[in-house]
Amino acid sequence: MKKIIMTMTAAALLSSCGLYKSYERPADIQTDGLYRSENVQGGDSLGLAALGWTEVFTDPKLQVLIERGLAQNTNLQSAQLQIEQAEASLKAAKWAYIPSLALAPQGSLAGVDWGKASQTYTIPVTASWQLDIFGSLHNAKKRAKAQLANSEAYRQAVQSQLIAAIANYYYSLAMLKDQLNISIETEKLWKENVTTTRALMEAGQSNMAAVSQTEANYYSICTQITDLKQQISDLENEFSALLGDAPQKYDIGTMDGWTVPARLSAGIPAAALCNRPDVKQAETQLAAAYYTTNEARAAFYPGINLSGTIGWTNDLGAAVVNPGKWIWNALGSLTQPLFQNGRLRAQYKISKAQQEQAKLTFQQTLLDAGTEVNAALTKIQATDEKSGLYDKQVASLETAVKSTQALMMNSSVNYLQVLTAQQTLLTAQMSQISNQFSQIQAVIELYQALGGGYTN
Repeated sequence: MKKIIMTMTAAALLSSCGLYKSYERPADIQTDGLYRSENVQGGDSLGLAALGWTEVFTDPKLQVLIERGLAQNTNLQSAQLQIEQAEASLKAAKWAYIPSLALAPQGSLAGVDWGKASQTYTIPVTASWQLDIFGSLHNAKKRAKAQLANSEAYRQAVQSQLIAAIANYYYSLAMLKDQLNISIETEKLWKENVTTTRALMEAGQSNMAAVSQTEANYYSICTQITDLKQQISDLENEFSALLGDAPQKYDIGTMDGWTVPARLSAGIPAAALCNRPDVKQAETQLAAAYYTTNEARAAFYPGINLSGTIGWTNDLGAAVVNPGKWIWNALGSLTQPLFQNGRLRAQYKISKAQQEQAKLTFQQTLLDAGTEVNAALTKIQATDEKSGLYDKQVASLETAVKSTQALMMNSSVNYLQVLTAQQTLLTAQMSQISNQFSQIQAVIELYQALGGGYTN
């Protein structure tokens, strides 16, 4: 019998060795080919991925607002509390290795026929300790570590999204204010056009139709100015909510103060994706699922517990000893699951399926991350190319406006040519500002796609 028990125990120990194996990334997870060939980095530099947010967003006014958002945003504060909860869970998992102690004093009074009562008491300290031979506590601790890493990655994701959102709002307001300034300058010019056209009509060189058309264009730009002011006000209200402020106006710089990070053009290595918070979250969820599966496997093996008591009592069976004696006992128990209505096997299958789900999620997160980086890089390249073309277009149209105005004064062209040139110039200037904003926005998107300044 003894040999049979030893053989069964040895077999159980050998079969449980895998329960202590740490998580490793599955070999079939695809990490290559996530970028287009032109976006692959050959060296060791992580480029933009290695920059903190203060190095990417250098505008002092923007930095003040980001600092305020990081201090006041409730979502970020909630994410920090999740980390604290995960840290407490990890501590609890570590303390599970230590024997638990409890003080359980007891006392009683007993007598016969209302005679003198006998007093008995026991003051024991009890201890219990689970031996982690089959890895149940080990995997619980590993799972708690993975969940803590997941919480930290979630906080980084919230911070990254918050910084990117603040930068987007800031430069959206800068774009609208630049467009408003151009519209105000155009409004002044068109107001002068109205005066000039009236003067030409009085001199017999124009007519009422020209005056009416010029006035209509002037009122159109006035309406556009009103719309821009309303958009700025609405955006400031949304920005205030994001920052945790009451609705207010903000001191916003211009987009001309934006400088592209010098290391932006260094290329993006595939390894940089591992620093994305959502990629970290997906992998830590896979690791946690792996350890949960191991816990479910460990439940099939025996549970070994040691317990003991030491204390002082005056009650030794039928005898009452005064003042008392020391007592102690020790107990070891082994519990081997035999039949639990299939619950353990079902739980193992559930854990295994959840692990496979987490693996698929991790793979898809990597693919999505590569897609976002490629999209941001392509947008940067496209807006850079268009920037030079818009500069040339605006310069040509400014010359055309000056030329048509001079010709109109000499009656060489009519008012429609002047209005058309001015309208085309305004449209080009607005498009130029929008493209400049798209350039900035593309860098913000790339910053977030690469992990949002994980070095902060």
